[in-house]
Amino acid sequence: MGIETGDNQKASPRGGLVGAVDCIDSHPFFVEPFHVDFTGRIFLGVLGNHMLNAAGNHSQRRGWGIGALNETRHTWVLSRLAIEMNEMPRQYEHCEVRTWVKSVMRYFTNRNFSIHRADGTPLGYARSVWAMIDLETRQPCNLLTLYDGDILNYIVEEDQSLPLGGAGKGAFCPIEGHTSFRFREPQLLRTIDTYYSDVDINGHINSIKYIEHILDLFPKERFEQQSIRRFEIAYKAESYLGDRLSFYEQVVDKNETDIEVRKVAIKRGQDEEGFSTAEREQARPEVKTDGTVVCQAKVCFK
Repeated sequence: MGIETGDNQKASPRGGLVGAVDCIDSHPFFVEPFHVDFTGRIFLGVLGNHMLNAAGNHSQRRGWGIGALNETRHTWVLSRLAIEMNEMPRQYEHCEVRTWVKSVMRYFTNRNFSIHRADGTPLGYARSVWAMIDLETRQPCNLLTLYDGDILNYIVEEDQSLPLGGAGKGAFCPIEGHTSFRFREPQLLRTIDTYYSDVDINGHINSIKYIEHILDLFPKERFEQQSIRRFEIAYKAESYLGDRLSFYEQVVDKNETDIEVRKVAIKRGQDEEGFSTAEREQARPEVKTDGTVVCQAKVCFK
């Protein structure tokens, strides 16, 4: 339990404040010219990074940030992300991402987002699922007992009736939840190598990089004629520097395409294009690529 501090707020054991207002954060951002595509709209990967920054700052303020967690050999990993946009932010616009914790389960927490113009006009929403893992075992941690369940103090009950800027700052996410994937006979589109700029602070391929690589599968003409209505991705396994990734396509209908990303199966002692066996083993000696499904995504255009 937190410690009463007055004004309907409490100080949590992790050092953050608990209260209706303090459980929701706003992350303002400006759409720079070098963050937009040829249509003048923000890249989805850049928007995704703003969302992850908002999530990181929200956690940091409440004692659950990466820096604090690393001291006890824990970290957050993104498990699922679904984004739905009515309109993408455009060049030179001032916007903001709002984020809050929707619910907490034993091994996962649901975090929601809303994306707005600076005047409060809603542009889109997102749902995400996160797990906290032990850095030594790479296994998920029990969030209900870790740090005496302090994270439960920050759950926000969504309410569409709350005014923007009010007690809940309009904490509301009306989009569909996460869906399941069923791949039957997907077609191989492309195989890529992974390099330095693909890797994040946790030592594996950055979650946003998958989004960028997946959208690169579509031709320029697709983005000239349509825009992304919904992008959903489920992260299944980690991949590392030096892994080769194959992208498989399954067309659902004229507006929806499902993508599955797999590690390329490689035998030890076999050189690959651009990477010697020694380089691969030096990059991640404990990992053998085996055709594992790394992630699955759904791209819906309008």
